[in-house]
Amino acid sequence: MRVPNLLRQGSVSFNMTPMIDVVFLLIIFFLVSSHLAKQEAQLELPLPVAETGRLGDEQAPRVIVNILADGQLLLAGHRLEAGQLAARLRSQREAEGENVELKIRGDREVPYRMVQPVLLAATQAGIWNVTVSVYRPEDVR
Repeated sequence: MRVPNLLRQGSVSFNMTPMIDVVFLLIIFFLVSSHLAKQEAQLELPLPVAETGRLGDEQAPRVIVNILADGQLLLAGHRLEAGQLAARLRSQREAEGENVELKIRGDREVPYRMVQPVLLAATQAGIWNVTVSVYRPEDVR
């Protein structure tokens, strides 16, 4: 049996270009997604003031819902209705896992009747770890 000439000529080489492209795209994806997550938490809202509290778990995956002064809900920078929130939170919980944390950032002028649908949606989505962002009195100017 005759051996092909390709095997006698040298070693096999790999084309690294596709792998470099994929790694580059992954780096860009994670940079953009982390920037959007930081941007959502830095939305300027006059948060309520509380004397006591504790810091949230930094390791747990987090979903942030912003409640604006006019009652509009923002999730991942998109406006949505209270009826849509439960489905979106459920899909986030399925993607992130059982220990996902819901952080509510509400304007201090928002009445409780605007916060209640968010808590109800969290219950319907199976999210039990809910925190509310507040300022400490020494942080308010």
